[in-house]
Amino acid sequence: MSTIKTNTLTGTTSAGSIVVTGEGGSTTTNLQQGLAKCWTRTSGDGTSLLDSLNCSSIDDRSTGQLDVNFTNSMASVNFYISLTIQQESGGLNFILSSTNATTTAQFAFGTTNTSVAYQDHAMGSSVHGDLA
Repeated sequence: MSTIKTNTLTGTTSAGSIVVTGEGGSTTTNLQQGLAKCWTRTSGDGTSLLDSLNCSSIDDRSTGQLDVNFTNSMASVNFYISLTIQQESGGLNFILSSTNATTTAQFAFGTTNTSVAYQDHAMGSSVHGDLA
């Protein structure tokens, strides 16, 4: 088996596009489209960012309500957000917040308990889409 070591990959037909053949050999996927453009892990009280990629900061707007701010903006507001919430006990809901609009520079969300009262929880997020 050979080993290839490099710091940069460039597509031959388009510098920003590399196609990868799938496991079965009959399908392909675009490498850049499949990568998370941002991910985060926050503390249970929502006040600190424990680890992240392409996240400059979080804003703790209120109990259970956060804004995640990108280091590098997304190309449009039509990106996909996947959230995971750590729950110790009781019921839990989470919502993309309508109090602060999602923009190309950030997304906002809130977590509530089953009584629909905002409540802090540890959170993880992953964002997929095109960077600006």
